[in-house]
Amino acid sequence: MIKPPYEPEFIGTVTKYVFVDSPNTTPQSLAVRAYEISDGVMIKETCFGMMITGTEEEVNAIITKLREIDPHHIFVKDRGFPPGDIRRCRANLGGARPGYYGHEFEMSLIRYVSKGLEAADSPQSADEQPTTVRDMKHEAGPLEVERLMTIIQEEEQ
Repeated sequence: MIKPPYEPEFIGTVTKYVFVDSPNTTPQSLAVRAYEISDGVMIKETCFGMMITGTEEEVNAIITKLREIDPHHIFVKDRGFPPGDIRRCRANLGGARPGYYGHEFEMSLIRYVSKGLEAADSPQSADEQPTTVRDMKHEAGPLEVERLMTIIQEEEQ
């Protein structure tokens, strides 16, 4: 059986992933905001954020607005195929889409990138910044109530 030639559906568009790993913003709330400002651009929600397909100008404008919500925890990456593209859609290929496991791995690392971005924008001196991943990890053991109260008070300031 000869396959018919591939005919792209979304000529003149780009697709970008928007990843979010934030204590303040969920992928769902970010997607809702994207729907509010999208004006006809295709948005597909995912477990890590969303894919946005449209003209380059439209997609970039939406991403700029979304990144304002939580700039240290929202990341963008180009995607070569629009959602549902028969060449990459897992509905056609079966199982996880090629590249999904790469996203899963990247998501495990972006919290460290976020920490670095926050540190770069922080007014603290370089001497006060953690220097290794080990320095960034929380103390081992249960969190004492007094320490929790201190953290809450520091966050309120």
